[in-house]
Amino acid sequence: MQRVLNIETIKYINKNVKVCGWVNSRRDHGGIVFLDLRDRSGILQIVVTPTAELAKDIKNEYVLEIEGKIQKRPIKMFNPELETGEIELKAENINILAKAETLPFDLKDLNVSLPVLLDYRPITLRNKKIQAIFKIEEEAINSFRKTMKDLGFAEFQAPTIVPVATEGGAEVFHIDYFNGDAYLAQSPQLYKQILVGVFERIFTITRAYRAEPSVTTRHLTEYISLDAEMGFINSWQDLMDFCETVIRNIFLDLGKSCQKELKLFSATLPKLGEKIPRLKMKEAQEIIFKRTQRDNRESPDLEPEDEKEIYEFAKEKYGSELIFISHYPTKKRPFYTFPDPKDPEYTLSFDLLCRGLEIVTGGQRINDYEKLVKNIKKRKMKIKDFKFYLQAFKYGMPPEGGFCLGAERIVKQILDLENVREASLFPRDMARIDQRLSVSKKRNPRRKTSSLSGNKLKK
Repeated sequence: MQRVLNIETIKYINKNVKVCGWVNSRRDHGGIVFLDLRDRSGILQIVVTPTAELAKDIKNEYVLEIEGKIQKRPIKMFNPELETGEIELKAENINILAKAETLPFDLKDLNVSLPVLLDYRPITLRNKKIQAIFKIEEEAINSFRKTMKDLGFAEFQAPTIVPVATEGGAEVFHIDYFNGDAYLAQSPQLYKQILVGVFERIFTITRAYRAEPSVTTRHLTEYISLDAEMGFINSWQDLMDFCETVIRNIFLDLGKSCQKELKLFSATLPKLGEKIPRLKMKEAQEIIFKRTQRDNRESPDLEPEDEKEIYEFAKEKYGSELIFISHYPTKKRPFYTFPDPKDPEYTLSFDLLCRGLEIVTGGQRINDYEKLVKNIKKRKMKIKDFKFYLQAFKYGMPPEGGFCLGAERIVKQILDLENVREASLFPRDMARIDQRLSVSKKRNPRRKTSSLSGNKLKK
């Protein structure tokens, strides 16, 4: 008999089927055993009568193959929370495919600290609410890819081993590369720009690595970067227009495909007005000062509390939970960022804030070879390190620019997760590569906290 997915059993009432999956929960009532069987499509209730003793010794997370008849549940026993809630399978034969040890916590009602959640990641990912996070992330990435292709962008696979730090600085991971030096890529930026000279419009979905010595709720050492770059732009504002289209489509697609997952978190998609508002960084800092009397007007960037405050402003004035902030200082942006011709101390660059957190960064790039060479020298970097990259500009590059989205941050803000690590399948940070790099004392996995983010981290 061929296996049928749980969700498909709705079409097999009064027929025999074979299903496979994990035991999500077991309930014993008056000699009758009820098993909730979980597969990739959902949950199906299995009924085991006392005479067969088929369910003897079966525990949670056992992997089973079950044959039996699909039947209607009594009306009073319908479960509206399940797509299969009006039916059940009366087991006639159960084959144990794999046994499972006793779980270290209640997987169904998962309530553990963030360190424990990640220490037991292979198990905790089986929780339906945790799975929902990554269904939403998958849909967001799919939406990005679809929009890019619809807009005429070509996809490429960016290398992650690179010969030079993309943005300069020391926040890179060094690799002993045979007899030479190499690094893990901070971003696919240089390759995106090279390929504008080939395909005009280009995008990639790749991994990026930042050796930032910080442990916060906002940062990951390895993250998923959704990158786009385009040539022949008329203005740097074209980039924000394209970015807004991408974001709107992501929210639209999540609203169509992920209502069930959003409901698990009581989450609503961020509100957008007719157009996402746009402010220069200096304008935003003045607004923040007037609203809070907190004076960060000389800061080269928005502080985390400033990002949250300008979000509140945008929500109040424009009915938007997103806002573009542009014109960051030239000295704080990478060497390839285009300076504002009207005020060269600032750049034609932008960040997009969603509910008080940056989820996108982008801007126009310098497309003039001589200016790039001058900037590289000015930053005290070596021209020879960028010789490969500079070929694209030495032999003609149109006005161009792009942006990148952080997949984990988008999901974090949509679901109001406390820590971006919750939106990473297998997060890497200063303290963890799957396992914690140093553990001062063993934690009790059964210890409960009020939040998935029980560890102390900076915001």
